[in-house]
Amino acid sequence: MPTHPYTWNYIPLLIQILVAVGMGCSMTTVSFFIGRHRRLKTKLEAYECGIPAEGDARGRFSVRFYMVAMLFILFDVEAVFMMPWAVIYRQLPKITGSQWFGFWEMLVYLGFVFIGLFYIMKKGILDWASDKGDL
Repeated sequence: MPTHPYTWNYIPLLIQILVAVGMGCSMTTVSFFIGRHRRLKTKLEAYECGIPAEGDARGRFSVRFYMVAMLFILFDVEAVFMMPWAVIYRQLPKITGSQWFGFWEMLVYLGFVFIGLFYIMKKGILDWASDKGDL
């Protein structure tokens, strides 16, 4: 039985990568040659949801904007951590050996989440109406 080097197992992957890159480059090149190019003033302007742009695009944003964005990411990640727990919830007693371990584990986890949410509410990070100084 003839054997081949182990690196030959990666040849299909290399072919797939080359085909994907080749297709992307070829579609871009073909669309460049086939498509119409009209460089009008309106086409070269910045597009912002159909509203004409006014002022400088490098304006300052409120720090609250970034805080809310980070909080969204934080709570979104926490929701993602709850999904695997929900999927295997019925198998947890067999895995851990305890009937209520998975339930109490998630209750403690959600407790930390709600303590964090309560802290955020008390600090006023989500209250946009109270502070207009940094807007």
